[in-house]
Amino acid sequence: MSHSPTVELAKELISRRSVTPEDAGCQELMIERLEAMGFVIERMQFEDVSNFWARRGTEGPVFCFAGHTDVVPSGPEEKWSHPPFEPVIEDGYLCGRGAADMKGGIASFMTALERFIAHHPDHKGSIALLITSDEEGPFINGTTRVIDTLEARNEKITWCIVGEPSSTAQVGDIIKNGRRGSISGEITVKGVQGHVAYPHLVKNPIHKAMPAFAALSEEKWDEGNEYFPPTSFQISNIHSGTGANNVVPGDLEAKFNFRFSTELTDVEIKQRTHAILDAHGLDYDLTWILSGHPFITGEGDLVNACQSAIKAVSGIETELSTSGGTSDGRFIAPTGAQVVELGPVNATIHKIDERVKAEDLDTLSSLYENIMARLLVDEA
Repeated sequence: MSHSPTVELAKELISRRSVTPEDAGCQELMIERLEAMGFVIERMQFEDVSNFWARRGTEGPVFCFAGHTDVVPSGPEEKWSHPPFEPVIEDGYLCGRGAADMKGGIASFMTALERFIAHHPDHKGSIALLITSDEEGPFINGTTRVIDTLEARNEKITWCIVGEPSSTAQVGDIIKNGRRGSISGEITVKGVQGHVAYPHLVKNPIHKAMPAFAALSEEKWDEGNEYFPPTSFQISNIHSGTGANNVVPGDLEAKFNFRFSTELTDVEIKQRTHAILDAHGLDYDLTWILSGHPFITGEGDLVNACQSAIKAVSGIETELSTSGGTSDGRFIAPTGAQVVELGPVNATIHKIDERVKAEDLDTLSSLYENIMARLLVDEA
């Protein structure tokens, strides 16, 4: 049984086992179709990560689709109703790893581009794509490296849609117009190991660390603002002890994370955290890992075009949100680009039996086409 061009392309992409950082030929499939539309392709291989930058046009403004061809591991394949890399349509749903995150989104913007360019070959400005195979991985050699390359030659993106699965119950009900920042800490609290029966000869790092950790968790970091909830602190891992019940451990290791708003900077978080730890007299080593700064795209050309297109195509009002984790938008927004995430329903992302309604991909493709028309066609 044949399906729409968007669904057929999504199936072809899903069938390629592109677990991070593998691309498994997904990008070459896209490139072949993009070249047929007149895009100039720049492949950017950084270490084991495949990326490409495609552009049609030489003038501004630059409208960009950003996305990733890599997917997370499937988990135990025997627990799937169907093999995760053999896509099927079942009860109206396209099933397979990457259906929602984010090969469905890629297929939707590819077919939207094909229709849009066929109807508007002389569109204003430029259209671009920024594609990586490292979004689900360590994010070292993916989008951030491509952006560094573009920035070095002062090539700027004006508007960017990241095709991540942003929707909650219906395609277009949520647009992610920003994300919280994320910074993690890995701490080792030092003590003195010894026998539990001789407390005067030991220094228990667990006893020393707990009041400090409690203070960090109870700290009011900020109030948030109209776009972001208050900054949150969470301890994700703690390890200490030898496994014996009669030995005081010599150290404690813990990992924690801040999801922070635009009311704080990573520098302020570090300073305040060290102040709390020092106030509790800890002897410690602390390593910081900054995953991304918070960003926000307020009302403007891109947000307005998205809201208007969703209303026109689906008849619904969309909600702006900054909830959820991070995305590659955190690397693009600091360049000055307006960035939003708009993609399929995210209910099954990273899960066993990942799936998305097949008709949702056609709706999403129509949304993308409508948005481009509003931004790149003068009479739209």
